Order: sequence, then C-alpha cells, then structure tokens
Amino acid sequence: MNDRTNTFDCEQTLANGTYWMPFTANRRVRANPAGRIIASAAGPYYHTQDGHALFDTLSGLWCTPLGHAHPGIVEALKRQAETLDYCTAFQMTNPVTVRLAERIANLAPDGLNHVFFANSGSESVDTALKIALGYHRLRDAGGRFRMIGRERGYHGVGFGGMSVGGIVPNRRMFATAMLNGVDHLRHTHDPAHMAFSKGQPTWGMERAEDLERLVALHDASTIAAVIVEPVQGSTGVLVPPVGYLERLRQICTRHGILLIFDEVITGFGRLGENFAAQRFNVKPDMITFAKAVTNGVVPMGGVIVTDAIYETFMTGPENAIEFAHGYTYSGHPLAAAVGHAVLDAMEQDSLIARVRSLEPVLEDAIHTLDGRPGVADVRNIGLTAAIDLVPAPDAPGARGTALFEQGLKHGLLLRCTGDTVSFGPPFISTPQQLRDMVGTVRQIIDTLA
Repeated sequence: MNDRTNTFDCEQTLANGTYWMPFTANRRVRANPAGRIIASAAGPYYHTQDGHALFDTLSGLWCTPLGHAHPGIVEALKRQAETLDYCTAFQMTNPVTVRLAERIANLAPDGLNHVFFANSGSESVDTALKIALGYHRLRDAGGRFRMIGRERGYHGVGFGGMSVGGIVPNRRMFATAMLNGVDHLRHTHDPAHMAFSKGQPTWGMERAEDLERLVALHDASTIAAVIVEPVQGSTGVLVPPVGYLERLRQICTRHGILLIFDEVITGFGRLGENFAAQRFNVKPDMITFAKAVTNGVVPMGGVIVTDAIYETFMTGPENAIEFAHGYTYSGHPLAAAVGHAVLDAMEQDSLIARVRSLEPVLEDAIHTLDGRPGVADVRNIGLTAAIDLVPAPDAPGARGTALFEQGLKHGLLLRCTGDTVSFGPPFISTPQQLRDMVGTVRQIIDTLA
C-alpha cells in the first residue's frame, strides 16, 4: 500500500475529477489542486502534501476539539479493533457501546437519560424527527405531523434535515423532495441591533414570538416538534439573544410541542459546558449530537431523549420492536471505544474548563477586528466566533474565497462560507495560538480591504 501511495499522483487524479469532493467548488479545485491535499495532522495542525503546516481554525468541521493523532484515541482504536471490531446492533449489543450511552446520559441535563446511536449529525436529526412523530402517534396525537425549523438553520443533508433546515443553497436543488408540513421561524440575527456583540445579544428575545404566529397559523394540534441549533453554527455562529431559548421552551411546553436542540456542533464542550442546554439553562426534550463525541476519528451521532419520550415507546407486546429505526453501524464498537477515549481526555485534562478559560482570549482577539475596513460584523460565544466581511460589489462570496485562499498561504485552514468566516479552534489550543490565528486573519483582511 505504501508503494502505491508513493507512486500515486494525487494532484493529477484530483484534477481529473475522479474524486467528487463534497460541499466544494470542484472546478476551482481541479484547476489548481496544489496545496489542497492534506498528508498528515498532529495536535492543532494539518500538514499538506507539499510540507506546509496549517492551523486548524475550525477543529476539522467542528469535530476535532482534542486535535489530531491524540495518543489515547489511537490506542483505544487499536485495542478495540483487536477485541471486537464490529457488532450487530440489532437484537445484540456490547459493553463498550452500552457504557458509552450511560456516560453520555450522565453528561446531559437531568431527565434526558436515554441514548439512541446513529452515525452522523444528519442521521441524528432524521432520527429525532422520527422519534417526534412516533411519540405523538403513540399518544393518540397522530395529527401532530408538522415540523418547525428556523431560517439559516443547518440540520444536515438528509431529506428530513434539509426540510427543517433553512440554508437556501442546500435546499434549492432538492425542493421537490422536501417533507410536507414544514415551516420555519425567522432567524435571530439582525446586525442593525446586535453587530459586534460579545456573547449573547441583548436584543432579539421577541423573535421567539414567531413561534406563536406559526401556532396560530397551523394550530398547535398539528405541530410535532420545533428543532433549533442553540447557536447556529454552520451559517456563521448566530448567537441566541438573551431570553430567546427560554421563551421557545415556554411556548413549546404550553402547546405540547417537543423542543429539539441540535447540538451536533455545540455538544461536548464547545460552549464551556457539556451541552449548550446547560450553558443557557434550557432543557429540551431531545438533544442530537455527533462530531466531537469521537473527535472526528470514527463517525458517530445520536439522540438523547427524556424519560417521558422513552417510556412512551416502551409499550405494546413485549416481543415487539418499539421503534422501527436504526442503522447497520448504530453504536459501532470502534466509535464507542473512541468516544470513551474522548470523554476520558476531556475529564483528565479538564478541557471544558479550558474552554471557559480560552473564551475571553478568543473574544478579546476577535473583537480587535471591530470596525476595521471590510468587516461588517464580529460575534462570539464559547470557543467559537465569526466574522462577516463586507461583500464585494456584484460578487458575493468573492472576498470569503480570497480570504480562504490567502489563509492557506499564511498557515491557516479557514472555514469560509460566502463572506462569513467561522472559528471553532481545538480545545487544546494555547492562548498565543488563538491570538496568532486572529492576527494573521486581521493582516489578510487588511490586505484584501
């Protein structure tokens, strides 16, 4: 295999289009594949095939908070592969998976004690939507079929997740196959009232009243669930206004609507707590998770549900399958073993407390960009932040693309979507690495401006 790798021309094959890259401007990469190939990674850095180190400004895709090549994870993966490399999840299970479910439930808010495993954030969301429909049906409320998402929300790329999601380019091509009965809350971001906010904006709680408008339009008896990201990550770190999530919880409770927090990005420490639900002191009925649970090493996701939801399904004949859903790789033992190694490292190295200590460092650094030419907005919470660039006239997204490409030349792997750049650096980052990251971005922005 090594001989084949050494003689293989990756750039040429990439230029040929043999590998169709996801969420990528493929023609642009094919025209100039140099510098786009990652050969290795260690700690908070990637290393390209041509020898350049790139600081991982978004922890992979929000999923590698422990950095890369963590020795505890490598050892756990090897040990588990030698012991039990795969176990069917249908009618059988294994101790490593069952124990991980217990550990995750213990991290969740009180009352969310049951974990159903999937393999990604997209699968986790679709699973949660199915649970919501099944829950109401079992309670003789099968007329509750509507799902309420939110504009600019991202809930993966399954048809359920795309339907409740609110990012237009992700939906446009597949509009004819969206779920019926889905509506959307307005998003909470209004730069006129909250530009350059540090932490939660003080304006915008009233946006939660949009849910009352949808209840009046559709009638509560038809609405199964509301799904929101506590912090909207993929659309550029949209932080909830003070009181907004609390108000959503109140409205859902009053009308018998389930509240789902999509914590695929915010779960496992990103906001300085186990889950964003605890950071904001709002308890949903379900939490979806993925990404950081295995540090991106082996795909895994899942849904944590309340006792009330779980017990509602535990009805009917004892030999019946209560929930006709699952995946070949649900609760995969390799993923579970890695999950244990991640949680061990989080505990042993006090990484969630470290996030809390790094939050003001990132906040101070990122807000040095406030008011600079070419910068429209800056915002942050936890160990995450975002910058909106002023779009180039008649060329939206061009400045974000230029920033990304200049970042590669200056040692940063940036996540730019349109003219927004998002940051979610590894928890193991040093304060100086965060300052250097923002300092380099500031220099590039000044040059582009």
